[in-house]
Amino acid sequence: MSRRSNDVRRAAFTVEEVVDLTINFYRRNYIEGLFLSSGIFKNADYTMERLVRVARMLRREHNFNGYIHLKAIPGASPELLHEAGLLADRLSVNIEIPSEPSLQKVAPEKNYPDIIKPMNYLAEEKAQYQDAKPKIRKTPLFLPAGQSTQLIVGASPENDLQILHLADNLYQKQKLRRVYYSGYIPIATDNRVPQVKAPPLVRENRVYQADWLMRFYGFSVGEIVTPQNPDLDLEVDPKLSYALRNPQQFPVDINRDDYERILRVPGIGVKSAQKIVSSRQHQRLRLDHLQAIGVVVKRARYFIKCPGIATSPGEQQPSVIRARILALDTPRTSPQMSLFG
Repeated sequence: MSRRSNDVRRAAFTVEEVVDLTINFYRRNYIEGLFLSSGIFKNADYTMERLVRVARMLRREHNFNGYIHLKAIPGASPELLHEAGLLADRLSVNIEIPSEPSLQKVAPEKNYPDIIKPMNYLAEEKAQYQDAKPKIRKTPLFLPAGQSTQLIVGASPENDLQILHLADNLYQKQKLRRVYYSGYIPIATDNRVPQVKAPPLVRENRVYQADWLMRFYGFSVGEIVTPQNPDLDLEVDPKLSYALRNPQQFPVDINRDDYERILRVPGIGVKSAQKIVSSRQHQRLRLDHLQAIGVVVKRARYFIKCPGIATSPGEQQPSVIRARILALDTPRTSPQMSLFG
């Protein structure tokens, strides 16, 4: 709707209107914070200055203590980005398209260097403030919630391997706190993007799951997708897919193996893995203990070694495990007859 090429009438709030709306909603407990974005008015600095003015008025004139997330406009001056970092909890620069060639095709007025430059600047500034904190007691907070960005899934031909490599680089080099993913919604008016019947919501969900594995489970991109299999399995989640493709890594001994290995078992999350490591110091864990801890046993049982679990050799074949878990995950049709059948 907001694409520059769309023939629609544009409208904008004034700085004062945004501030008044935010304060009134906040005082009524309708909102807990403000997420503020904008199209480009005149130029990058003019637009960024308006966003900063909103945050400045909220913080300094109205003592607003809620969450503020601002868009960092590519091309804006370092001075404005710096002030925004002191006023906002989080800044984000949206990449949208996961490669430079595809970005040039879809939005030739944009380029990767202009997008990455403010990310690098903000990461360096945040690091300097963090380094100064132990030495200077009253060091101001700078971007306490870090940076984020958004990638669109399905609007360009990049596979999941390329998308996850980009996200991993953003986490490692630009120190982003979060990468968000959005399934592509078809735009009928623009022939530069593909025409699809529906947004790729399942793929979007799988990419989010893979991102979670990288950030919290210690998985590398190469363990989730490979050049031979560059796209995520749409039928099963990435963690289960990894386990099925690497049977040599299993079973994991619940009572002996380390936390990192336990964390790789399908059906065991971060909290469950922590509880397992803590609980086994006091007793030898059995299947019923795992169920009480919160382990999804119907998934985990094929990949763990634990008293109370007995499996035959045929049950350990990856194809058999996959079929059984898919059968358990498939919702059953309700036997109730239709009113209008």
